[in-house]
Amino acid sequence: MSERQNIEWKQRWHDDYLKWICGFANAIGGTIYIGKDDDGNVVNLPDYRTLLESIPQKIRNTMGIICDINLQEETGKKFIEIKVNPYSVPVSLRGRYYYRSGSTKMELTGVELNEFLLKKTGKNWDDVVEDGATMQDIDEASIAKFIEDSKEKGRMPETKGLSPFQILEKLNLAEGEKLKRAAIILFGKDPNRFYSNVQVNIGRFGSDSTDLKFHEVVEGNLVQMLNEVQAQLNYKFLTRPVDFVGMQRVERDEYPVDALREMLLNALVHKAYMGAHVQMRVYDNRLSIWNEGGLPFGLTLEDLKGEHSSRPRNPKIAKACFMAGYIDTWGRGTLKIINACKEAKLPDPEIIEKDGGVQVTIYKLPDGAQAGGQAGGQVGGQVGGQAGNLTPRQKEVYELIVANPKVSRKDLSEILGINESAVQKHTDALKKKKVIERDGETTGKWIIIGVR
Repeated sequence: MSERQNIEWKQRWHDDYLKWICGFANAIGGTIYIGKDDDGNVVNLPDYRTLLESIPQKIRNTMGIICDINLQEETGKKFIEIKVNPYSVPVSLRGRYYYRSGSTKMELTGVELNEFLLKKTGKNWDDVVEDGATMQDIDEASIAKFIEDSKEKGRMPETKGLSPFQILEKLNLAEGEKLKRAAIILFGKDPNRFYSNVQVNIGRFGSDSTDLKFHEVVEGNLVQMLNEVQAQLNYKFLTRPVDFVGMQRVERDEYPVDALREMLLNALVHKAYMGAHVQMRVYDNRLSIWNEGGLPFGLTLEDLKGEHSSRPRNPKIAKACFMAGYIDTWGRGTLKIINACKEAKLPDPEIIEKDGGVQVTIYKLPDGAQAGGQAGGQVGGQVGGQAGNLTPRQKEVYELIVANPKVSRKDLSEILGINESAVQKHTDALKKKKVIERDGETTGKWIIIGVR
């Protein structure tokens, strides 16, 4: 038998081990053996009789809980087994809260303590009613955009004829006549009026974090920030090398758009909203996004590199983003980032825990290396007509057509993961904006008329 995340071996009793008992009680329970060394071998425990009386009293007097204390014997030597059951209510030790995470004991403070106490009541932070919020605090245009975005995936229930509040009810973002915190984060006119730091800070640095060149702060609700951050990156922070295919000008992104979008969505969905703002750092050779809030209990950094369960910090926000088609519910976000970098022949991304949160970093190719990825991201070149008003999805369709004018609507549907009728809608919009034309149907090709 080896020491596991819910088992501890201690040669002697020390009152500091009450913290371990508290941590087990607040997590999934566990067992402490007093009288065993680090290899699980029984050692001499001469004071076991005294400990059998004192340990239960100390546990009861300091934490108000009861544990099973058993005297065990191996090879003629006595040791004590302390079995700690998980508690559905928060357990404190002299006013302090401890939690067993993996193989370590941690004291809960600040944001982590608030979230822990909420979960013990059966709630998550985003599921709590915000008493001071009304529909006057909701941006109906953001709800309308959310509904429009959701049509491509077809995950939303029918909302035609419903009022904005009824739509929020459908999304389980209201309780009675009151709004939940998730509604403010997703659709609020000014979420920062209720919670500080609902924003993304973007900084452009040189080779390291001491060389800040300029920065921008993007504020607003999640639907707004998702689009505005991408716009800021495209027009101010990223320099894209220009490539030519035939006589047409094609711009290739420094980083895969799919990876950037997943990084941003992960940060906004999993952020601890009572903590610090999301921080995005753009360097000469890399880009990183950090959000406050550690990994869920039992999930490791290594788990993120393979298939793993989806365990969002903010389930209501995550469910709404799933309904809109922004994210999946299968824990595939980090895999999408890794695969997008692999397809673009970029170095492997780095995912680390840092400063009470999670940071994801993607890297450019070294100078002089040849990019092997697809043409992606935003529209390149000078585009005529009304192309300045293209939606992100229309830009994706346009870029794929530029890269391959013979691409079919069926191919576009498979590449983008949307149905053919949605592709038809986007290509019709591009033709109306005089960006593309179609020459022939089944065996035809696209004509790019907006690039010059």
